[in-house]
Amino acid sequence: VVGGGHAGCEAALAAARMGCQTLLLTINLDRIAWQPCNPAIGGPAKSQLVHEIDALGGEMGKMADCTYIQRRVLNRSKG
Repeated sequence: VVGGGHAGCEAALAAARMGCQTLLLTINLDRIAWQPCNPAIGGPAKSQLVHEIDALGGEMGKMADCTYIQRRVLNRSKG
């Protein structure tokens, strides 16, 4: 798998879970799965993607929950 960002890590994880020999290549080892802006995961379009990754057994949502720096509850005042 070329690239150690969110998608690359999810792809490498999926391949490894299927029993494939997996190699993840990245330029900077200090930035594997780096999440520079954790609140961006909760954005309207991105959160849909995270829910789909969760449904497929991915780790992005779990890691965001473990390391979040900001949490907001939307529509709290609506019944």
